[in-house]
Amino acid sequence: MKQTIPRAILDKWREAGRIAAECREWARENVKPGVRLAHILETVEAMMREQGAAPAFPAQTSRNHVAAHYCSPPGDETVYAEGDCVKIDFGVHVDGWVADTATTIDLSDDGRWGDLIRASSDALQVAIETAGDGVRTGAIGAEVERVITSAGFEPVRNLTGHGVNRWQVHTPPQIPNYAERGGDRLRAGTVIAIEPFASTGKGYITERGKSEVFMMTGPPRKAKGIDREVLKAFESWRGLPIARRYFEHLDSDAVELALSKLAKQGSLMRFPPLVEDEGVMVAQTEHSMLITEDGVEVLTK
Repeated sequence: MKQTIPRAILDKWREAGRIAAECREWARENVKPGVRLAHILETVEAMMREQGAAPAFPAQTSRNHVAAHYCSPPGDETVYAEGDCVKIDFGVHVDGWVADTATTIDLSDDGRWGDLIRASSDALQVAIETAGDGVRTGAIGAEVERVITSAGFEPVRNLTGHGVNRWQVHTPPQIPNYAERGGDRLRAGTVIAIEPFASTGKGYITERGKSEVFMMTGPPRKAKGIDREVLKAFESWRGLPIARRYFEHLDSDAVELALSKLAKQGSLMRFPPLVEDEGVMVAQTEHSMLITEDGVEVLTK
């Protein structure tokens, strides 16, 4: 059934998309060898806040075989290196209305990752041209897979696009990066994010490494032993993902204890880095878009 988004809400979604696009293009121009990863992430988040928006999830920059979820820890001095295949992925919200976008930058001096990045971006363009009211998600996945495999790469099959909504970064429907029969039908008046991942490897990722991104999934079952100030700070994000680096102003031991206790009782999810095999390269491109009766309106273009 078609949904109608009130104009005031749609304006906020469009503003979130505009800010996300501006931040993404700034990152594209400023990611260079020798630049600290944390500088890029902290700057794009500051740019959001300067315009009255806020991060919908912590800005992330994953390199090479790391497909997603690398977020700088407090005090991160890691710098980009020549030859890196760099993903920049972040979300912006305006009054809770979320826009999600990503891009990949080739830091090689010979453009060696250009074909891989084009496979991802071309797949996204074809997915945008395919999407529309009544289109099944499996048909979009088929086009993504066709474009990426025809370029000689593999889609990452266990990462998907997704719906977005108020205070929610991931909602149904899932948008696969490979052909599948059927799938949900897209409906006019919904907003989705499509994000093709192209890989030089097998196209499967696993969780590996320390989590720097977390998300409260509900009120704590037991608050005993959890610092009240820390818990209040976590809950102030209203269920959106958070990063350890957001709480450097609080006692680090209290933060770590809260993260551990909340995770053990099931009130908090951890998001470790998502990685392919060492030596594999992964590219990602993503836009958020409104499904319309005649196609889509790309919000983050």
